[in-house]
Amino acid sequence: MILNVSGRTDIVAFYTKWFMNRYKEGFLDVRNPFNPNLVSRIYFEDVDLLLFCTKNPIPILPYLKRIQKPILFHVTLTPYKQDIEPNVPDKRFVIEAIKKLSKIIGTDHLIVRYDPIFLSEKYNLEYHKKAFHRMCSLLKGSVKTIIVSFIDDYKNVRKNTRVLGIKEFREEDYKEIGLSFSKSALENDMTVQTCFEERNLVEYGFVKGECLSHSLAFQLTGKTNFKTWKARKERKCNCVEMVDIGVYNSCRHFCKYCYANFDENKVKMNYEEHDSNSSLLIDHLKTNDVIKRRK
Repeated sequence: MILNVSGRTDIVAFYTKWFMNRYKEGFLDVRNPFNPNLVSRIYFEDVDLLLFCTKNPIPILPYLKRIQKPILFHVTLTPYKQDIEPNVPDKRFVIEAIKKLSKIIGTDHLIVRYDPIFLSEKYNLEYHKKAFHRMCSLLKGSVKTIIVSFIDDYKNVRKNTRVLGIKEFREEDYKEIGLSFSKSALENDMTVQTCFEERNLVEYGFVKGECLSHSLAFQLTGKTNFKTWKARKERKCNCVEMVDIGVYNSCRHFCKYCYANFDENKVKMNYEEHDSNSSLLIDHLKTNDVIKRRK
């Protein structure tokens, strides 16, 4: 089993204490978002790989050597300011944390995501080209792989249309991003790719790949029996199947493009119900919950 920690919320940034408590205890519980009384109990002895997804790896850095499991980090590093990412730390601190992370776990266990890209008057094509090149330059030697994605039409994106000011991509925009990003990555000993995107930009120098491929999963775990993520077959994504342990509407970054947050009041309520000693990320087990061990 591969744990996604987490696509639904930034556990590393806001709930590291909870995660480390659960790791020490040996198990955690995950409430089914579509059937709230159904709870999956996951024992770490059944876990083959931990995929940490975060915009801020700083809180977990002191604890990584305690984790005796294969680790992969996806750290999202974008060039947006507080108008788009209100509570993400200063990117200079994030970059330094990525460098420290690379020294602890190694470049083969670390991927940076420049994700998502959108174009506006403020965040235009030239802005992105300069920001991406600077990011690659600063991370040379610490990172080997960059994953890029383009903004999707999520509920939260539509709600924040005015703030985002998104302009539609033209073919020449894709071409310019593809050529410029490929050049910057190559100059800094990196590869750049997309995953689960209609435009993969391979014709402009991008590498064809996945967020977590079967070959990388084998490299990190020595196992080959992982299933392909069924939910993504219709768009030909070959990522391995993962189990997300997060909770929607619980990330306090409040990014305006986020798919997992769509109700800021609910985020605040959920955060108040968080208990770092609970087996659940948010709230506690109820008497009518049905708990099933997940393997």
